Amino acid sequence: MSRVLRALVYGDVDLNLIDGSAVWAQSTVQALSLAGCETRLVLKAPVRTGRLTDPLAGLPGVRIVRPAEERLVPGQADRPLSPVQASQLLARLDQEEPCDLLVLRGRRLAGQVVTDGRFHGRIWAYLTDIPQSAAAMTERARAELARIAAASRHLLCQTEELRCFLESWVPAACGRSVLCPPAVPEPGFPVPDHDRAHDPLRLVYTGKFAPLWNTLPMTRLPALLAARGVRAELHTVGDKIHDDPAHPGFQDAMHRALHGGTPGVHHHGGQPREEAMRIAADCDLGLGWRDPRLDASLELSTKVLEFGALGLPVVLNRTPAHEALLGTDYPLYVPGRAGPEDAAEAVARAAREPGARRLAAERCREAAGRHTLRAAARRWRAHLDRALPPAPVGAGHRTRPLRVGVAGHDLKFLTRLLDHFRALPGLDVRVDNWPALARHDAAASRELADWADVVVVEWCGPAAVWYSRHKRRGSRLVIRLHRFELDAEWPRQVDIDAVDRVICVSPYYARRTLEHTGWPEHKVMVVPNWVDADQLDRPKAPGARHRLGMIGIAPGRKRLDLGLDVLESLRARDRRWHLSVKSKPPWEYWWIWNKPEERAHYEAVLRRVQTSPLLEGAVVFDDFGADVASWLRRVGHVLSTSDDESFHLAPAEGMASGAVPALLPWPGADEIYDRRWIHDGPQAMAEAIAGLGETQEAWRSAADTARAQVRESYALDRVAAAWTRLLVNG
Repeated sequence: MSRVLRALVYGDVDLNLIDGSAVWAQSTVQALSLAGCETRLVLKAPVRTGRLTDPLAGLPGVRIVRPAEERLVPGQADRPLSPVQASQLLARLDQEEPCDLLVLRGRRLAGQVVTDGRFHGRIWAYLTDIPQSAAAMTERARAELARIAAASRHLLCQTEELRCFLESWVPAACGRSVLCPPAVPEPGFPVPDHDRAHDPLRLVYTGKFAPLWNTLPMTRLPALLAARGVRAELHTVGDKIHDDPAHPGFQDAMHRALHGGTPGVHHHGGQPREEAMRIAADCDLGLGWRDPRLDASLELSTKVLEFGALGLPVVLNRTPAHEALLGTDYPLYVPGRAGPEDAAEAVARAAREPGARRLAAERCREAAGRHTLRAAARRWRAHLDRALPPAPVGAGHRTRPLRVGVAGHDLKFLTRLLDHFRALPGLDVRVDNWPALARHDAAASRELADWADVVVVEWCGPAAVWYSRHKRRGSRLVIRLHRFELDAEWPRQVDIDAVDRVICVSPYYARRTLEHTGWPEHKVMVVPNWVDADQLDRPKAPGARHRLGMIGIAPGRKRLDLGLDVLESLRARDRRWHLSVKSKPPWEYWWIWNKPEERAHYEAVLRRVQTSPLLEGAVVFDDFGADVASWLRRVGHVLSTSDDESFHLAPAEGMASGAVPALLPWPGADEIYDRRWIHDGPQAMAEAIAGLGETQEAWRSAADTARAQVRESYALDRVAAAWTRLLVNG
């Protein structure tokens, strides 16, 4: 970052009690400080112990705001802030010293801040207290999350699974959701060698005590292990015992188990994070075993990472998240239904098999190495650099911001560019959103034309014609032309003398535009479409190597029938091949479905899907939507079988996701994509795909090459930089 950014951080958490949410507040501030951000941490409640706040006091650029001690909220001396009070206080602190980003944890809190409306576009919301299953996702919850997403610059997600789930239910989260996994500090002391276990074996648990965290059954483990001939003791650290109405009596029973002299249980109470780590480091085996009802959780246990940083192996449930983190062959998963006897069996294996214990420790250590505070700081720095870029070269000499107007009826190809323009210091951006191709509010358009220094019109349609005839003297006009406009009358109606630049997305269509219109060559230039490579680059799901993907199959010139040719050829050799299609059905486009030839085309294609023996059960039609990044996780090859395209984003998006592109030679394809991905026909395409599908290594190597190519040519930051130069410098 070339400028100092200021962050406000507030979590709906009590820093007197050590649990995952309180540790999040501490590690977030530490990571932001390492990333070079000036940070104010606002406390929810009066702090009676400095176990979490003391380590923050000396960090560069960090200030702790203590509302109770500083009397910032009248009459609130000893009580924690409510979401309403917190939102009002944050607004006042921002008024006194404006922040660039507001980092929030807590759904109710984020909802209140959004309702109050001061921080729109600056909220970075970390949400874990949200529905994490389809059954729990009510329409009310969905609407609330949509409001939060729409007002946020980013939604911070612990895991890829949580990000994909959120995007599938809340379209507004697409493009705004970024990974922000838990961060663990590196030990500030020498970590003991765990090659030889203690006798008795030392088990350790740190954190909150709650029914679903199995903390009460854990206290039975020493006795259960003794029955198996294994001497063991349990060490516990923490002071937060849940009072859970669904489990009456738990709090008293847990307190007795920790403080009542339970054989083999040694409770160390609440401790500063560093001391808790020292206690754990002197043990042999961490416990991350939980009730099976938490197996579907989309979150990542911080405890597994903390134990891993100490070189400790961890006993834990087998879940998709843990398998992604530690591997399917991790040796210390709790078997069976994950009851106390099963947990004791896993611990006994660790005691009896030093090799299994060493392998588990190495896996946990490797996982922790990917989640250090330094790694978190690098992630934050990357997020901040993209979301809050420095002022563009050439903007500094202006006495006021450059006024940029954007107009058009369909701005879907400009969404991320608009986010970038709005984030740039020195630019003031307004949008004239036409409700239909040829329908608009003339007064609003006139106001924008009179106000703007630069107007960008998306599509060379009626909006381009209008703005070319109402351009203010001294302003600049930029029109972006795609493909379909050349077949209409609008380019001939544009006053080209009033236009400063016509942007085409490919060299082929730039040439076609010049041939079709006769416009001056110096006014037509190429700036390609952008691909949000950072959002699309996600781990592939199992089986992706044998799944083809097509995005958008309407109108008929997209040639789904040729895609089916490719699939049939592949399935004639190997029935593992499938095709996923993400598209609106053609009958939802009235201008397509009204044409008899289009209807006939799709009727034939769909009949073929239903009747071809090779296609039976092999074609999946997925809903059209913004969740392309999560959908592409299942896809290993993206097809482009069209008769004609101006650019075709689908192959480029696939490449960014780690899929291999496969294109037919539509006009201009070889000026956008490497010729190695372009094939003479469906059969040649199938041959190439089949060759890559034979081994994981061949497919992955091709995918890595494709990913590097798209980042080099079409990554959002590169295209945004080209547009920024165009806007600022002409």
